[in-house]
Amino acid sequence: MRPAPALLWLLLGWTGVGVLVSLQWLPLSIWLALASVIATLAALDGWHLRRESSPICRRDIPLVVPLGPELAVGLHLRATTQRTQHVLVHDLHPAPWAVRDMPRELSLAPGRELTLDYTVTPSARGQFIFDGCQLRLRSPWRLWNQQRTIGETSTIRVYPNFAPLAELAGLSVEVASRSLGARLQRRRGEGTEFNELRDYRLGDSLRKIDWKATARLGRLISREYRDERNQQVILLLDCGRRMLAQDDRLAHFDHVLNASLALAYIALRQGDAVGMLACAGEDLRWLPPQHGSGGMDMLLGAGYDLQALPVATDYLSAASALQSRQQRRAFVVLITNVRDEDDEELRMAVAMLSRRHLVLVVSLRELALDQAVTEMDDSVESAIRSAAAMHYLAEREAMHDALRREGVATLDVSCHELSGVLVERYLSVKRSGRL
Repeated sequence: MRPAPALLWLLLGWTGVGVLVSLQWLPLSIWLALASVIATLAALDGWHLRRESSPICRRDIPLVVPLGPELAVGLHLRATTQRTQHVLVHDLHPAPWAVRDMPRELSLAPGRELTLDYTVTPSARGQFIFDGCQLRLRSPWRLWNQQRTIGETSTIRVYPNFAPLAELAGLSVEVASRSLGARLQRRRGEGTEFNELRDYRLGDSLRKIDWKATARLGRLISREYRDERNQQVILLLDCGRRMLAQDDRLAHFDHVLNASLALAYIALRQGDAVGMLACAGEDLRWLPPQHGSGGMDMLLGAGYDLQALPVATDYLSAASALQSRQQRRAFVVLITNVRDEDDEELRMAVAMLSRRHLVLVVSLRELALDQAVTEMDDSVESAIRSAAAMHYLAEREAMHDALRREGVATLDVSCHELSGVLVERYLSVKRSGRL
């Protein structure tokens, strides 16, 4: 317990009386009597506060939340005493998170239950704990305050921002892909797997006419095909130090996870299986390819707490691990940040993977470098910075060209383009039948 302002003012007044007594303006008996009264009041008030039971607290919070949007939290407080309690409430949310409408001061009447709503904004992915609810209770005579922690702890998981994907649930694959930024050319009836029979349409190839169905029904019937299903896509994610760069207040690795989920969502809707291998130094996390509606939940559960680490990426180790775990041919999407010092190791790793799989290397471009090139003024520092950025980008592009000359598909994109470009290239591969 701590003394409240009212008790401090009483003690200050008692001290003032002591000054008057020391000047012999008041008798000592008055000072001693006042001390006895204050001590008695403080003891009784503190005794009542200690005996008083705490309110009952219950927290409403989801078990899984996306990174980025605000999270609404509800606190329910129910009185357990026969007097009105004056309470300062502060929920013990994770410390780095931004919070609104907390702490709150309230009066809790006997037999009443109050609901306090407030919002927090998760600042990182992973698992976090709400360590109960902290109360500051005021004694009946307002001489003491006591701090208590009540309620149960709550554990939540912060996943990559899956909210935009939930909005695509009712849309077709083509419309959903365009919503993600993919630029698609609509093509009818192409593919390698039979889908259905339908009436002949002007412009259909004669090779697609089903003559048996035509003879049976007495009208022209065409076969319609769709892209082959039950293929496999592997997301090979770089969790090394280069993914720690930031664009738009998010680390590159968070952008990579969001784009990977978008690609996985479209691939699962297409009937394919999606797996993941995340690598940071020698640390690896593997999720075998998953099918169906549960595949997205498996991917979210396997990758929600992944973090980029300040270590070098071992491309050869990642390629060897993937080769040993993934025997079936797959579309392997390696998302990293290619630099000229990666030349030999990255090319060897891609060559190893390309013996069995179709490989796409996606290289994230840092917007700060583009800005350094374009935003140049007349100062010497700006000229040096711009020249260094142009030299770096030229060497980076040379590395991309070297990969392309060896037949490796390579993309150089910014974080904001990543989701659309990945989905666009995936659908292009599907329709070309290269997988």
